[in-house]
Amino acid sequence: MKNKVTVWGRMVLPFCLLTFLPFHAIAQMTQSIKLNEVMTNNTASLQDEYGTHEAWIEIANISYSTYNIRGMYLTTDTATLRPMSAPERMKLMSIIPNGDERTQLNARQHVVFFCNSTPNHGTLHLTVRIDPEKPTWIGLFNGNATELIDSVTVPVLGENQSYARKSDGSAQWQVKPVDAVTPGIENFIKGDESKIDKFKREDPHGFGMTLMAMGIVFFCLATLWLFFTIFGAIMKHQEAAKKVAHQQPMKPITKTVEKTMEVGHKTGIILQEGLKTKGIDKEVYMAVIGLALRQYEDDIHDVESGVITIRPKDTGWDDEYSQMTQMHEAFIPTNHNAPTIPTNPEIK
Repeated sequence: MKNKVTVWGRMVLPFCLLTFLPFHAIAQMTQSIKLNEVMTNNTASLQDEYGTHEAWIEIANISYSTYNIRGMYLTTDTATLRPMSAPERMKLMSIIPNGDERTQLNARQHVVFFCNSTPNHGTLHLTVRIDPEKPTWIGLFNGNATELIDSVTVPVLGENQSYARKSDGSAQWQVKPVDAVTPGIENFIKGDESKIDKFKREDPHGFGMTLMAMGIVFFCLATLWLFFTIFGAIMKHQEAAKKVAHQQPMKPITKTVEKTMEVGHKTGIILQEGLKTKGIDKEVYMAVIGLALRQYEDDIHDVESGVITIRPKDTGWDDEYSQMTQMHEAFIPTNHNAPTIPTNPEIK
């Protein structure tokens, strides 16, 4: 039973995505593409490629996404609002043609179409009829000619005046004087506007602020992760270097100095004890110590403990009893092969 449910879910989920995602995208485009500014009486304003002053309509993408408006329809005929079939409505409208990259509207981008013209003059020239002496209703339909995306009724305007939204996407319209007309650019222009006010105007719902805040937070987290990763690697390297230094010193002279100090200390103790013994000459100790240190520096012997043991040997040649003959009878040794008196202490 569980396997059947899983299989059914795998079949239904792609179908739902393919069915509802396009409708969601269309709904987003419907809210983002707007009629933004219109000039019905153009005598000395914007010119087309042929130097002609024609009435024009500006369409704006007020979102931060990209949409292509090719295939949509513009019309000034109110008859298109009556119930009719899509083919009949298409005959009363002018289609936005393909083949021009300017119909691909990026975030906050605008495009201007010339009216009372013919497509033979260019892709931005439409057959939409506008009478400058009468109020004009303008409608923008989707690519199927079934849904009205946006519309506006333009009053009779003076020469080179325009009828435009107060700002891109705003619900309020106003008549703009000749020196304030803005074809192809943002409607709201104010030189002394602060950056905060401009941000509030362009992002009234706070979506841009939300994305910016999330971006800053993630950037800070990534920076902290990178910092602690590098710091941890450095500390780990230093700890490993300390362990190596304790086990295998980098400088051999350190071990030589430590051994020399140890031999010197032990030799001093032996010297103090040896001088208390009779028959031991101080110069002998000094010679032995000097020879041991010399051999250690030249490294001509095996590694030893560093302790030098000096043991004196009593021969009896300075025995007071045998020398003081005036106080007793002469001592005649029975063994005439007397041992040889050593001149140096025996070193073992």
